[in-house]
Order: sequence, then C-alpha cells, then structure tokens
Amino acid sequence: MPKLKLPNIDDVVAIDIHTHAEEPCGCHPDDGYDDFQAQMAEYFKSPNKHPPTVPETAAYYRSKNIAAVIFPVDAERETGFRRYNNYEMIEAASDHLDVLIPFVSIDPHKGKLGAREARKLIEEYGVRGFKFHPTMQGFYANDRMAYPLYEEINNGGAIALFHTGQTGVGSGMPGGMGMRLKYSNPMYMDDVAADFPDLKIILAHPSFPWQEEALSVATHKPNVYIDLSGWSPKYFPPILVRYINSILQDKMLFGSDWPVITPDRWLSDFAKIEIRDEIRPKVLKANARKLLGI
Repeated sequence: MPKLKLPNIDDVVAIDIHTHAEEPCGCHPDDGYDDFQAQMAEYFKSPNKHPPTVPETAAYYRSKNIAAVIFPVDAERETGFRRYNNYEMIEAASDHLDVLIPFVSIDPHKGKLGAREARKLIEEYGVRGFKFHPTMQGFYANDRMAYPLYEEINNGGAIALFHTGQTGVGSGMPGGMGMRLKYSNPMYMDDVAADFPDLKIILAHPSFPWQEEALSVATHKPNVYIDLSGWSPKYFPPILVRYINSILQDKMLFGSDWPVITPDRWLSDFAKIEIRDEIRPKVLKANARKLLGI
C-alpha cells in the first residue's frame, strides 16, 4: 500500500480530530464486543445502534464536507476484545482519503513489538498519529514501559492523542467493566510532555473531573493541545470556555467522538455557546490544520 495521502483541507469546512473506527458488526461474535457496543450506544443515546463501518463513516463526513481523523483503540490486554488491526483499518480508509486522516493505536504493553510496529506504520505508511486510552489500556501515561513507543512516535514526527478524564466505556456496567478512571488524569501526560518536549500531544475531551489539570498542562507545555470531543459544548464548564476564548485559543481542537456523538449535534451546540467570532474558525479547522501540518 502506498503512503497515505491527505485530504485537500482547503475544500472542507472543519476538521474533526476525534472519530472512532470500529469493527464491522459481527466481526468478533465470540468476545462480547457487539454486546459492549450496544450498551455504549444506549448510554450515549447514539443514533447508531451498531458501530458504522469505515466506509459508512467516510460517507457521512463527505456529506457534511468535514475531514475526520479516524482511529481504532488497541486495548486487547485489558478488555479481551481483539483489536481492529491497524493495517486492516488503514486499508479500509485508503479509499476515502478525500475526507479521512487515519491514525492508529498500539497498546504500550506490547513493548518492543509495538515500537517496531509504530516505526513501520510511520515510515512505510505515513501514519501521522497514535491513539492512547489509558483507562481502557490499563496504564499510566508516564509509565516508562510506554517510553520506547513514544520515542518512535516522536522520532517520526507523529502525534500522540490521549484519552483524558472520565470515560463512557463501562459506564453503568457492573464495576464499570473493570475500567479504572485514575489512569486518565491528564497530569500524568505532563511528565510525557516534559520528557518529550518535541512530541505533539493532544489531551482528548474536557477532562472531567480534572479540567483544571488539563488546562494547566496545556498552558504550561507548548507541545500540548486539547480536543473538545466527547461532550456536547453546552456542558462545557465556564473555565474551559474562558480558556478557549483567551490564552488557549490556538491549542483547542474540534472533535466529536463519532459515532457516539455526531458532528451535527456538537456543531449545533457549539454555535450556541459564547465563543468569540474570530476564534471559532481556529477551533473548527485552523488549529488542527497547523498541528497536522496540512
């Protein structure tokens, strides 16, 4: 497969920095993944009762004239759900590079094996980013176990996107499905930002209940950005809106968390909150374009 091409960003109205590629329905019927996704859809009141495929996601974003960063989540060790193979996901996305920007995911517990995969994905496929979910993957972001993987991402000039804050994964399920929220405190990413000052880091979501920690890290570390996915903007805390409108206006990124939250819903609610007119284009497109180097 040739290296991934990037969409013509001049032609789109926004860049959604946070969308999920999920396995096609019924792909893994023996590991409980479909039941898990059905409970997630119910929790988020998602219109998608089963995860959309990559082509279905691309068709939606094409119809909205929005580009989307899309990724799987490799959390095999903690969840028992087999991952959506990175190469398979890239192949599925390769026919839709007019709107999709594929990121990938490697569980840092895979050690040197994962680091080698990261190097190959960057060098041979041109992958531009990696998704981490500390709660689903069961690790603290500053665990030195993950550093060989970060080194490959950093050396390749790619982006590390970390889930932060509470997660909908396991919400309402017995024991939260074993998910431990403590792993996703954004303060752990501060160590990573300090140890890898050239690594581009995105803290995903308003980081409830650690919103101020996330704002502090992004303010203090030049290489840290925040995506605003996973919440309707009408629920953004006042301090987050204040920072969007002021000192972090160049580091805030539009993200939906598709398919559990659609861009239609997010953008409609974003239009109703008090964001300065000159800052809206930065959040919706310009900041992500600069970060992605497009």
